[in-house]
Amino acid sequence: MGVPLFILAGLLVHCVFLVSIFDIYFSSPLVHGMTPQRTPLPPPAKRLLLFVADGLRAGSLYELSSNGTPRAPYLRGILENNGSWGISHTRVPTESRPGHVALIAGFYEDVSAVAKGWKENPVEFDSVFNQSKYTWSWGSPDILPMFAKGATGDHVYTFCYEAESEDFGAQDAAKLDTWVFDHVKSFFNSSRSNQTLFSALNEDKVVLFLHLLGIDTNGHAHRPNSREYKENIKKVDEGIKEIASMIENFYGNDGKTAFILTSDHGMTDWGSHGAGHPLETLTPLIVWGAGVNYPQRVTSQSFEDNFLKEWKLENLKRLDVNQADIAPLMASLIGVPFPLNSVGTLPLEYLNNSAHFKAESIFTNAVQILEQFKVKMSQKKKTTLSFLFTPFKPLSDSEQIHFLKKARLYIQQQKYDEAVSLCKSLINLALEGLSYYHTYDRLFLGLSIAMGFVGWTTYVILVIIKTHTSLTKALQTEDKESTFLFYGFASVGIIIVFFLLIQTCPWTYYVYCLLPVPVWYAVLREIPVIQDLAANLMSLHINQSIGFFLICTLGIEILVFSFFYRSALTIGLLVFAGWPVITQLWVQAKTTALIWTLLCVLLAIFPLMPVVGREPNIPLVIATGLLTLLISFCSLAFLYKSENKYRNNEDLKVIFYQMLSIALATYVVYSTHDSLKNKKGLPVLNQIISWMTLVSSSMLPLLSSTLLFQRLFSILLSLMSTYLLLSTGYEALFPLVLSGLLFVWINMEQEALQHYGLSLKPKLAVFSFTNATDITQFRQLHLDDIRRSFFFISFCWLLCSTGKLGLCQKAKQ
Repeated sequence: MGVPLFILAGLLVHCVFLVSIFDIYFSSPLVHGMTPQRTPLPPPAKRLLLFVADGLRAGSLYELSSNGTPRAPYLRGILENNGSWGISHTRVPTESRPGHVALIAGFYEDVSAVAKGWKENPVEFDSVFNQSKYTWSWGSPDILPMFAKGATGDHVYTFCYEAESEDFGAQDAAKLDTWVFDHVKSFFNSSRSNQTLFSALNEDKVVLFLHLLGIDTNGHAHRPNSREYKENIKKVDEGIKEIASMIENFYGNDGKTAFILTSDHGMTDWGSHGAGHPLETLTPLIVWGAGVNYPQRVTSQSFEDNFLKEWKLENLKRLDVNQADIAPLMASLIGVPFPLNSVGTLPLEYLNNSAHFKAESIFTNAVQILEQFKVKMSQKKKTTLSFLFTPFKPLSDSEQIHFLKKARLYIQQQKYDEAVSLCKSLINLALEGLSYYHTYDRLFLGLSIAMGFVGWTTYVILVIIKTHTSLTKALQTEDKESTFLFYGFASVGIIIVFFLLIQTCPWTYYVYCLLPVPVWYAVLREIPVIQDLAANLMSLHINQSIGFFLICTLGIEILVFSFFYRSALTIGLLVFAGWPVITQLWVQAKTTALIWTLLCVLLAIFPLMPVVGREPNIPLVIATGLLTLLISFCSLAFLYKSENKYRNNEDLKVIFYQMLSIALATYVVYSTHDSLKNKKGLPVLNQIISWMTLVSSSMLPLLSSTLLFQRLFSILLSLMSTYLLLSTGYEALFPLVLSGLLFVWINMEQEALQHYGLSLKPKLAVFSFTNATDITQFRQLHLDDIRRSFFFISFCWLLCSTGKLGLCQKAKQ
């Protein structure tokens, strides 16, 4: 196989590996074709008001202020005197779109939405809004349209402010919530002179949705412990009080309105969300009005946390739910069918209704989830050969019938507690079954991809050994063996295609299952190479082989361990620091070895630094910019004084322009921080400079000198100008230290090659990227190249795990 064809094959194989991740782990769990299920008894409420305070933490709402008074007096009075309360437990990712889907549609994040950046669901889904007769909603253009888009018919109406209003620094974000409250009031006032609208508002099964984004925006901009965030909570409390009073007056206090206040997600102390920290996953839930239980007084209650004591709510029963449970709660209160894709369990303790109503409601809930299970099972059964299909045994057809008949009998016999218990068991089994069938093919596909990956890795290693080492002899498999091998693998491929065809599998399954066939065919064609390699390994001393194997395993394990614990990279860097001493390189290059050791130790500090949960350190970012300018100035002066053959006036101009770019980036960091601190927003001039810096940083290195160190230095300056704009603290220093270490690494490797008599030192200084490469001059590989490749992978992973995660903090802030 030629080099171009080999590279093309590698690209295609790795593209398949990448896409397979989405097919195996990020496929949509949603199914369609279910029948809507509705509780047969009349509902307690005619209408529902849903308040979602975006980014509101449970603790921030329930806790008392420093002087002992409630932060939200109206809502505190509701949970103490008029309604039920608890904590709604969200799931990762704790973002706005997934949170609202769980609240209103009743299912957790469709992981296939990762391809849409969690902004839009790629699969249509049902929701409480869709099942309602009318839904009116006010709030953010990022949230409301997706529920109107997925609704059947024209009964979900949205009123959104401009997207430009969602500015973290330009103004007080509480105005976003004020906009919502004012427009709701105006809407109801206008309905008095609009008979069509007035009649629609007096219908049954009406939902009013108020999305309140101000708290989330102020949390991002000023942190949840800020005055702005806490005052925004107070304004939301006042707004909800006014809206609730207006609604009751509008409907003549008919007692047919239910109210729910909750949040889509919480927020960390440093103003971010998206992960699984308790501050992000614990959100408030307060329910009151028609059909809702009044506060239940208790003498004691036990939870793993100590929040009840902190919030002074020990004597009021806390009713925790999963976020998806709120959708069936809303459906039950106003009597609409449960959302078809909902996996939530109706929280009966929130309902103030008869035992018969509760039993019928949870029975409907169980049938609705069981319908999803049956559709999922049917779909999987159709695409699997009957003798290979393994059903979910705890919920076979006979078991389903048994559960449903027994639950219905309990209800008819007025054994409501037994019916409720049985239905909850059925719900749990149906949810387990849904997960079982959703991941049914995961092992099969995973093994296919693993075989392809191992095969490709093996083939690449064999090609490298064959072409760049002297460990093997130039032998090829005989024609007869090669022909037999070809027809053997071709037969395997045909059998796989036939097997997949009769099961009507998706076309991607053919790719994943057929990939290992040509890969392993290519591997087995290199049997002579494998035999020679095995013979060479057997000739090594056993102690050498075991030692080499243990060192390689230890290095790989440190890299793997660093995926979960970044501090493991510190251990690796400290080992790197001792490399010159271990190999005796420090003897011939003491200064270079000393700099290498110091930079390794300095770089080892970064993985120990916190990625999130820290205060911005703008002075450090500015100091880094000034340090970069100082280094650039010294380099510029050195080049200017160097001899003519190393100096070019155009190259000096490029470095000067890059220095100017770094100076402007440093100014923008200072100016932007000052402007946002004073709530003046992001200056237009800063935006223009930032975009110009981004564009120019990718172009200027192409105009720099082609000499090795000058080109690499130019690339560093371009990266630094962009990196400074994205930094808020210590991460600004990271690329500077890493680049310094990489520069020294080049010299260290040159010393190592010279140590083994494989290179001449003067060649490095005059190496140019424009030089023609003579393939015949390539040296053979040896064991030390494994160490070089390990260094390279380690530095790449260090850049990803430390540098990129540092920038993620900037994005979340």
